[in-house]
Amino acid sequence: MKSQVSKVVVVMPAYNAAKTIKSVYLEIPKEFKKNCILVDDHSTDETVEIAKSLGIKVIQRKMNGGYGANQKTCYKAALKSGADIVIMLHPDNQYDARVLPALVKVIELKICDVVLGNRIRTRKEALQGGMPRWKYFINRTSTFIENLILGQSLGDFHSGLRAYNSKVLSTIPFKHNSDDFAFDQEFLVQSIHFGFKIGDIPVPVRYFENSSSINFRRSLRYGIGGVFAIICQILTKFKLINDKRFIENN
Repeated sequence: MKSQVSKVVVVMPAYNAAKTIKSVYLEIPKEFKKNCILVDDHSTDETVEIAKSLGIKVIQRKMNGGYGANQKTCYKAALKSGADIVIMLHPDNQYDARVLPALVKVIELKICDVVLGNRIRTRKEALQGGMPRWKYFINRTSTFIENLILGQSLGDFHSGLRAYNSKVLSTIPFKHNSDDFAFDQEFLVQSIHFGFKIGDIPVPVRYFENSSSINFRRSLRYGIGGVFAIICQILTKFKLINDKRFIENN
C-alpha cells in the first residue's frame, strides 16, 4: 500500500528506549523508514547511538523537558520537513508499526484527520496482552466519560500511536500544551474543539518488560490534566475564559 501524498513522516518521542528502538524500527514498513525522526529527551542510555546506527534522523534535546515537550519538538521538526501526514509512534514497542499504512490510508481518503491505534478491542485481549488491570480500568472509565462529554466514539483515548493530517498540527496551538503526559489528552480535546474528524483502528496490546509505562500516581495526574482540558475547552467555547490552547494558530 503506497502513500498517495508527497510525504509521510514518522516521529518517535524517545527517552531511554535503547532496549526497544531497534525492534520498533525494523517493524516500520519500508516506505516509511526514510522519513523517521527520533527526538531524544536527554536519555541516559544508548538510545541516540542505536538510533543513529539504524539510520534514523536524531534530534537531541539539551535537557529533559518531559513527554509533552518532546512531542512539541517532534511536530515542529515534521512540519519543517514538509510532511503531509505525521505519525507519532512510541519507540517502546507497545504498538505494532505494521499498521502504519492503514492509518495513513484513512487520512488520505479524507475519512479522518486524526487516526488513533485502538488497543482495547476486548477486555480479554487487553489483559492477555499484559495491560495491568488498574490501567485497563482507568482507560475504560476515562474513555467512556470523555466520549460522552465530547460526543465521540473512540475506543482508546490514551493511545501512543497517532496519525495526523499536517493541517491539524498547523492549526492547533500545541505550544501552549503541557510539557508532561497531559499533552496527549489536551491535543485530542483541541482536535475536537477545532472540528477535526477523529477515528481509530485496532492494534494489538503489547506490554513487555522493557516497555515504558507511567505509574499509578502519574496516571492520576495525566487523567486530571485531561479533565481540566475538557473543562477549559467548554468554558472557552462559551467565552467564559480565554484559554490559548483553544485559539487557532494564525
